[in-house]
Amino acid sequence: MLTSNGYHRGKKEEDFAGQKLRSLPPALLTKGQDAVKVDLQRNRLRQVTGISRLSNLTELNLSRNELIEFPLEIRQLRRLAKLYMNQNNIKNIPEDIFPSLEKLQFLKMSTNRLLRLPSDMNKCQSLTYLNLSNNSLKDLQPLVGLLRLKELYVEKNQLAELPRALCQSQALAVFKANGNPLRMPPEDICAGGLKDIQNYFVMLEDSSCSVCTIKTMFLGSSMAGKSTLCRSLMRGYPVEVAEADRTIGIEIREVDRDGVRFLFWDFAGQEVYYITHHVFITPQAFVILAIDLSSYDTEDPKSFSEKVGFWINNIQLKVPNSVVLLVGTHTDQCKDAMEVLGKKNDIEEKVKQMLSERKESLEQQRKNLEELDDLSLFSEQMSDIERLTEYKLKVLDLIPLDCTKYEDIAWLQGHIKDLISDKDTFPFMEQTLPQCYQEVETAIQGLLDDDVIPQHGIVTQEDLLYYLNDRHKELDHDKMRFILQYLHRIGIIMWYMEIVDLKDMVFVKPSFLISLFKAIVRHDMVSALGAISNTVLKSENALQLHRNRWIRDFEERATLSNVAIQILVREELKKSGIDDMDLIEDIVGTKKKSGNLLTLLQHFEVCLPTKPSFKLNATAQEFCPNKKWAPSNPSVYEPDKACLFPSFLTSNKQVREMWGEDNMEDINVQVYFLPEIPHGFFHRLVIKICSIFSPYWIGKDQCLFSCGNRRVLLREHVNDGDQFIEMRGKDSDVQNSLDIQKVWDIIKVIMMRLAQLTQQWRGLCQFVHSPCKERGCSEYFEWGDWQDWLDSSGSEKFNMVSEAKLTCRKGHTRRTELLFPVSSSVGVKD
Repeated sequence: MLTSNGYHRGKKEEDFAGQKLRSLPPALLTKGQDAVKVDLQRNRLRQVTGISRLSNLTELNLSRNELIEFPLEIRQLRRLAKLYMNQNNIKNIPEDIFPSLEKLQFLKMSTNRLLRLPSDMNKCQSLTYLNLSNNSLKDLQPLVGLLRLKELYVEKNQLAELPRALCQSQALAVFKANGNPLRMPPEDICAGGLKDIQNYFVMLEDSSCSVCTIKTMFLGSSMAGKSTLCRSLMRGYPVEVAEADRTIGIEIREVDRDGVRFLFWDFAGQEVYYITHHVFITPQAFVILAIDLSSYDTEDPKSFSEKVGFWINNIQLKVPNSVVLLVGTHTDQCKDAMEVLGKKNDIEEKVKQMLSERKESLEQQRKNLEELDDLSLFSEQMSDIERLTEYKLKVLDLIPLDCTKYEDIAWLQGHIKDLISDKDTFPFMEQTLPQCYQEVETAIQGLLDDDVIPQHGIVTQEDLLYYLNDRHKELDHDKMRFILQYLHRIGIIMWYMEIVDLKDMVFVKPSFLISLFKAIVRHDMVSALGAISNTVLKSENALQLHRNRWIRDFEERATLSNVAIQILVREELKKSGIDDMDLIEDIVGTKKKSGNLLTLLQHFEVCLPTKPSFKLNATAQEFCPNKKWAPSNPSVYEPDKACLFPSFLTSNKQVREMWGEDNMEDINVQVYFLPEIPHGFFHRLVIKICSIFSPYWIGKDQCLFSCGNRRVLLREHVNDGDQFIEMRGKDSDVQNSLDIQKVWDIIKVIMMRLAQLTQQWRGLCQFVHSPCKERGCSEYFEWGDWQDWLDSSGSEKFNMVSEAKLTCRKGHTRRTELLFPVSSSVGVKD
C-alpha cells in the first residue's frame, strides 16, 4: 500500500510526490480531516476525485501533473491558503470556484493553457500572490478588485492591454508582464517593472498620443548591399556606397514617412561585429535581410548557409516574433531574369524547408519527452517546447532589387508601406504613450540641434534634467528616469543605469557610442595597430617594439594592451572632432584607471580584463560563493594591463596542455541547444564565469577553470550533428563524495550563468544529459527540470532520482552522484 514519504505525523503533512500516481491513493483519503498539507506534485493525475474529503487542507500541491480541467471539488476546501496548480494542461477555470476559497492567499497557475479567467476571480479577497505566467490569456479584467494582491506574474501570455485599475492598486508591490504583445503600455515600458507601468498610467491621465514607430534592422553578409539599400530607402532614390564607405559596426538613421517613424539600424556583416549586436538588437523588429544574388550559388549548400541560413537562425533565436523581408540585391550583376528567378525560388524553398525542419525537430523532441517514464520531471522542458512552437517568425517572399534603378527603390518603399499597414503582420507598431514622452524626446533632439548638448551627445543626468526643464516644465528626476529608460529600450538614447560607473552618464546619440565600439571591435585590428604612427606612440610613451608586441599578442593570444586600446579610441574621437580632454579620459581611461568604454564592453561580455605577464596560481585559495575571497598574492589587484577578446582566439593548445586527457570517469554534463548554440554564446558564457573563477585558461572553443585543486573544463561542440556545451570535472581531482560535491558546486555556478545568458535568446531551449560512463556506450541519462536545482536555497536536494545507483538502457551501472548532483550546499549571489 502507498504511504507518505516520511513527514512527521504531528505536522499532518502528507508527501506523495513523484510516485507516478494516476488517482488519489486510499492512504491519503483515509486521513480525512487530519491532513493539513498534501504534496502530490510530479505524478500523472488527470483528476483528483475525493480531494474534498480533506476538508482541513491549508496547502495543496498539484503541480506537474496531467490535469486538463480545474477540479471542481477544490471549491469545498474552504481552509485552503496555498494552492499549486502550475505545469499542468488546464485550459479553463469554471465560475463559482474562487468565491468559496475565502482564505486562499497563494495561487500558482503558471505554465498551463488558460485562455481566460473566471469573471468572479476577484471574489478571492485574501489572495496576495498570483502567478499566471506562460498561459494564453488576453484579458486580466477579472483580477481588478483583488485589494490585497501584492505579487502578480503574467509574463508570456497574449495580453494587448493591462487594466489601469489593476496596475494602480496600492497593495501591488511586484508585477511582471514581459513577453506579451502589449500596446498599452508598450512592452518596452513594462520591461522597467511596476513603477514604470504605474508612472505610465499617471502621465497618461494628463494627455496621450498614438505613435507608430518601427525599428528596422538591416542584416546580411559583408558586401551584400545593406548600406546601399538602407541609404536609398532613406532618401527615396538610388545611393551608391563605395566599398571604402561600407558599414563598420552599426549605423543608425531615422526616417519619418507618412506618419510612421522608421529607425534604420544598419549592421555590419562581418562576423567579428556580431559579438556586439546583442547590445543593440531589441524585440518586435522589422528585419530586412539583404542577400547578394550575383554571388549566390544554388548548387553550393554553404552559399545558402552563410548568406541566408546563418541570419535566419540568429533572428529566430534572438527575436522569434519578428518579420523578415528578404531582399535580393545586385540583380544588375546577374546574367538575366531567369537566373534571378531561379535563385529567388531556390532561397524561398530552402527557407521554407529550414523553418519546417525546425518545427519537426521541436515536435520530435516533444515526443521523445512524452515517452519518458516520468514526464512530470520534464514539465518545464515541455513548456519551453510549446512556447517555441507558438513563436511565429514571419519570413516574407524574396524581393529581387536593382538598387541602381529609381523605380525599384520607389516600388520597395511602397511595398514596405503596404506591409506595415497590415496589423496582423505588425501588431506592435501602433502604441499609446503619454504626451510628455514624445515631448522629452523632441526636446532632446532640439538640445542637440542647438548645440546645447555637445555633438558627441554625452551629458550627465543632472545637466540633462536642467536643460529639459528650460523647455519642458515640471519634469522631476523620477519622471525623467522613467522616460529615459523607455527611450533607451527603443534605441533612441543609451543609458546604462545598472552600471554603477555609468549611471550618471546619458548617451543621447547612440551612433557616437557605436563609433567607439567599432574602434576596438573590428575586422582589421592588425592593420589598425600597424598604422599607429611613431608620433602617436611617443605621445603615449610607447615604442615601435611595443606596437609590434601588441600585434603579436593580438594574433597569438587575442589580447589587446590597454595602451593600444586608448590610442585607437583617441584616434576615433579625433575623427569626431572631440578635444575635451576630461571627456576623453573618462571614455578612454588613463594609465591608472580604465575608461568607461571598457566598462561597457566588459559588462556586455565582449572582452575580459587580463594580465598577460601575471602567472596564474592554480593552487590559490578556492572560491566559495557567498564568502569573501582573499588572494594569495595581492598583486592581482593591480590595474588591468590588457583585455582578452575570446572570440578572436584560434587555438585550444594551452587549455589542452593544462587539462590533459579526458577520462571516462570524469563527471560529464552535456547541455544541448535547440535549434543551435547562438553565435558568440560560448565566449560570452566564458567571460561571465571568468569573473568568478580567477584561475582560468581560455581557448577557441574550450575553457578550463580551477577552484582549489579541482578543475572543470567547458567545451563547445558545433561542428557535426547536435550542438552542445560540455562540462567535465577531472576524475583525478575526485577522491570522495565531498570532492564530488565540490565539483558539482562549480558546475552549478556555470549552469546558473548559462541559464542567465540563455534568457537573452527567446527562441532557444536546452536539454541536459549525463552520458553513460562505460567505454563505447552511446546511452545517456536525461536530466529533468534542472532549473529547480539552480533555484534551490542551498540545502535542498536536487530532487530527480533517489536511487544510489543508476543503470543505462544497455545495463551499465554507475553511482548517481557521478551522473547527477545529489545535493546543493551553496548558493550564488550576483
